[in-house]
Amino acid sequence: MSIPTASRSALGELIGLLQEVDARWAQPEWNLGSAEDVAGAHRALMHMLEGGIAGMFESDPAHPDFRRIVAPWRKFTGDNPDAIYFDAPVSSEHSYTVEGLMDGAVYVSITVESGTDDGSMGSKILGVINDTQFDLDAAGAFRLRVGGETATRNWLPLPPGASRLTTRHYYETLHSASADPARSPLMRIRREGTATAPAPVGDVEVAAGIRRVAQFVRSRTLGMPPMSASTPPAFLSLVPNSFPPPVPPGEMGLAAFDAAYSMAPFFLGPEQALVISGRWPVCRFANVCLWNRFQQTLDYANRCVSLNRKQTQLEPDGSFRIVLAHRDPGLPNWIDTEGRAFGIVFWRFFLAEGAIETPRASVVDLATLAAGQAAGASPSR
Repeated sequence: MSIPTASRSALGELIGLLQEVDARWAQPEWNLGSAEDVAGAHRALMHMLEGGIAGMFESDPAHPDFRRIVAPWRKFTGDNPDAIYFDAPVSSEHSYTVEGLMDGAVYVSITVESGTDDGSMGSKILGVINDTQFDLDAAGAFRLRVGGETATRNWLPLPPGASRLTTRHYYETLHSASADPARSPLMRIRREGTATAPAPVGDVEVAAGIRRVAQFVRSRTLGMPPMSASTPPAFLSLVPNSFPPPVPPGEMGLAAFDAAYSMAPFFLGPEQALVISGRWPVCRFANVCLWNRFQQTLDYANRCVSLNRKQTQLEPDGSFRIVLAHRDPGLPNWIDTEGRAFGIVFWRFFLAEGAIETPRASVVDLATLAAGQAAGASPSR
């Protein structure tokens, strides 16, 4: 006979949720139509489960620490090959000291989110500070206060409802920063004032942690309607191979406040390529990357599935020509689709000066590209 506990009840709920996710989210109800789609859904589910356990199972705003959100082995909600993200639980009832390093990043920001107390995705951005608003020493180290008494610099307020800090380090390097073990932003957070040790973890705390993990998974699966069943944000096109003008995301949860986004699905036949032309704006950071249908980046640790400005070879006039294809076309700026007929192309532009040119795309036959190259076409410098 089992011993009844709150944690056992919560674990049963989590197991039931995973069964429901399998029965509904990994099925045609969410537009899945093949065994490959189901396997992809289960892989995404495992990554989300790991993310929930790592970030939410033990989460205390009175004793916070920064933990890495995504990595090459843990991907969800639109991760980025050129960025390293951390988050930590906070509360407007406390004030905190945050310390960190630029670590060679071209842009760093810290945002305040609400709605994450129970493990849900952030529902709204309540505030942001970036590296133009805090001081750096010669080594690129910074120190700021979060919450508490107002200050004109090196300070980020914590409005009522604040529940989480998310830090973003963006890099423009030749190799993926997220996959580089040498990258170490070293983020630290400490609650100000007299702090006592947390109470020993017992049945109630374990049950609460399991329920936060469950809600973390639910909000990113069953809580997200199929793309075709929801009203897309302005930066998202539902038309394959056609990008909308880049626009800021506003206060929507999980978005970077200082960014402009453009996003569209790609759809390619086995012998087709998507040729994208455009021009990088003057800005602090910009890149383009490929996601699968579950908003996981493709394999950036072993393939070229994204390009930032430093990685992009430009035309003599400063524009770019990028080629999405299932195999190497022998041209610069190839982005590897991993042979996937369908996926998502996502553009990020941070603190752009002036208008951002909308990338233009056209589907061409790979044979046409190869013939043009053989005839001496010069698509890049």
